[in-house]
Amino acid sequence: MAGKKSAALPRKVYEAELLRLQTELVKLQEWVRATGARLVVVFEGRDAAGKGGTIKRVSEHLNPRVARVPALPRPTERERGQWYFQRYVEHLPTAGEIVLFDRSWYNRAGVEHVMGFCTQEEYRLFLRQCPLYERMLVEDGILLRKYWFSVSDTEQQDRFRRRLDDPLRRWKLSPMDLESITRWEAYSRAKDDMMVHTDIQEAPWYVVESDDKRRSRLNMIAHLLDSVPYDEAEPQVLLLPERPPSTGYERPPRDLQTYVPDHTAGL
Repeated sequence: MAGKKSAALPRKVYEAELLRLQTELVKLQEWVRATGARLVVVFEGRDAAGKGGTIKRVSEHLNPRVARVPALPRPTERERGQWYFQRYVEHLPTAGEIVLFDRSWYNRAGVEHVMGFCTQEEYRLFLRQCPLYERMLVEDGILLRKYWFSVSDTEQQDRFRRRLDDPLRRWKLSPMDLESITRWEAYSRAKDDMMVHTDIQEAPWYVVESDDKRRSRLNMIAHLLDSVPYDEAEPQVLLLPERPPSTGYERPPRDLQTYVPDHTAGL
């Protein structure tokens, strides 16, 4: 269960603080680009815990050439024959990049384990290898941050119900999501075991209480910014040039091109 519910955060307060934090995220991005740092942020948690919405706010004003969001599909037959971590290694950042994992290698500790998509031997091997894998990332200089979004059973149920009734968000629901309702305790035990094995000093887990989406987004972003020792990089100086005088170019007649109909005229 998530923690005690706080008073609702006013929208104006939320939006003002979000904008301030997003401005700092742009500064963080420029520091990463200028210094060649490598930042990996792992977003994990139950279905409908608020991971996707938080990732959207984190990446909203960032340069997609610097900040990437891999959301890996089901592994192919070839990938199933690889070392488990191999498909994730391919998405790690190079110098000057940020990678935000919308779910990650921890699929094996959660859905794969609970739903029986991996063997017990594969699961136990993951728990042994994951701390070693993450220590190697950190030792190589990667800044690794791991966030677990914690949502209560009642709030998750409400969010599922709202998605089911909303034609714009119904696509977010899958049979696997609904199955998680009946396996709540199994997922809880899997999360607890995962934390025991992978909450290591070099790459600790940070739990985000996410029953209140506004608060959870602000808390997570603020913590990320506080955890990275970035400085404000000197911005590139850009000057808007004067438009040169015309050399006689004339636009072709409009009837030679096909235009999009004016849908707005009938509004």
